Amino acid sequence: MKINEIELELKAKGYRYLAGIDEAGRGPLAGPVVAAAVVFPEDVAIDKINDSKKLSPRIREELYEQILKYAHVGIGIASVSEIDQYNILKATLLAMKRSVDDLPLRPDFCLIDGNQGIPDLFIPQNTVVQGDRTCFCIAAASIVAKVTRDRLMLEYDAEFSQYGFAKNKGYPTKEHKIALQEHGPSPIHRMTFAGVKRGISK
Repeated sequence: MKINEIELELKAKGYRYLAGIDEAGRGPLAGPVVAAAVVFPEDVAIDKINDSKKLSPRIREELYEQILKYAHVGIGIASVSEIDQYNILKATLLAMKRSVDDLPLRPDFCLIDGNQGIPDLFIPQNTVVQGDRTCFCIAAASIVAKVTRDRLMLEYDAEFSQYGFAKNKGYPTKEHKIALQEHGPSPIHRMTFAGVKRGISK
């Protein structure tokens, strides 16, 4: 994926540091939601950058290392307790805000995947529906967010191995639902999610 028209137009208007922002983990029944913000220096091009969902785990890992090597990266996490307290949308936007705050430099403009802007950002921003498929910097952020969250879920799998987090990453697979029925929820399950409620009510 190459830098697209939106990014080119913003750079033509004088915005030098464009941050692409995306998240991973809105749909799972367990684990945090993770957001990433990525700002590329001028003239940096990395082959195979694409929507993280279209890439194999091996390619994602390789691209993740390249992105961290050549770009400025910020990570933001909203915990399970924050998801349950605020709801998943508000928690996602909170994680996105934290990812921008975590950047080592202040971006001039933020491009956010989806259709929801980040409240209280105080930086010019635009939303881009399916931006992870069309915007270079957002696609890079989707890779960083996905790999970061997957690694967290691998750590949780070591602590709560009965749920298969290493394989399902907290998503509602058949095996995960069966484990919920057999063992009940873990401390990292999202108690406000209907799938968790259904799993423990049977």
